[in-house]
Amino acid sequence: MTYDVLKALHIIFVVTWFAGLFYLFRLFIYHREAIDKPAAERDVLVPQFRIMERRLWAAITLPSGILATGFGTALIVWNPVWLTMPFMWVKLGFVGLLWAYMLLGARVLAQCQKGTPQASSMRLRFLNEVPTVILIAVVFLIVLRDAVGWVWGVVGILGLALLLTLAIKRYQKARSARTTGDQA
Repeated sequence: MTYDVLKALHIIFVVTWFAGLFYLFRLFIYHREAIDKPAAERDVLVPQFRIMERRLWAAITLPSGILATGFGTALIVWNPVWLTMPFMWVKLGFVGLLWAYMLLGARVLAQCQKGTPQASSMRLRFLNEVPTVILIAVVFLIVLRDAVGWVWGVVGILGLALLLTLAIKRYQKARSARTTGDQA
C-alpha cells in the first residue's frame, strides 16, 4: 500500500466518521424530543430512533473512527517527521477530543437505548456542534499549518464557537415563540 493510498483511505474514513458524528447527535436530539410527544407518536418514534442510533453507531460512526485513526497512525509511522511539526501535535489533540466526544456519544447512546436520556434537547444541540468546530479547526490547521499564528487560530475557533452558541440560543427562542403561538 502506498502513502497516497493510505492518505486517501484516511480522508475517506475521516469524512464518514464526521458524517456519523453529525447525524448521531442529531438523532439524539430527535429522540429526546420524541419522549415528550403524546403517547401515540412517542410509541412509534422512540423505538425507531433506538434502531437508527444503534445501527449508525455500530455500522458507520465507530468503525469509521477506528479506521480513520488507524490509517492516520499508519501515515505517521510511514512518515514520522510529521511528529516534529507543532501543528501535528495540535491535530492529534483534536483527535483526542473527538475520541472523548465519542465516549460521550457512547454514554448518551446507552442512555437512549435504555430509554433514559439525561441530557436536555438544548444540551444535545450544543453538543451537536462540537464536531463542527473541531472539523473546521483541523481543516484550517492542516491546510495552513504554521502560516497562521496560533493566537489567531484560537481566536477564530472561539469566535466560531460563540457564533454557534448564539445561533442555537436564537433558534431556541424562535422555536419557543412558535410553540407558544401554536398553543394560543
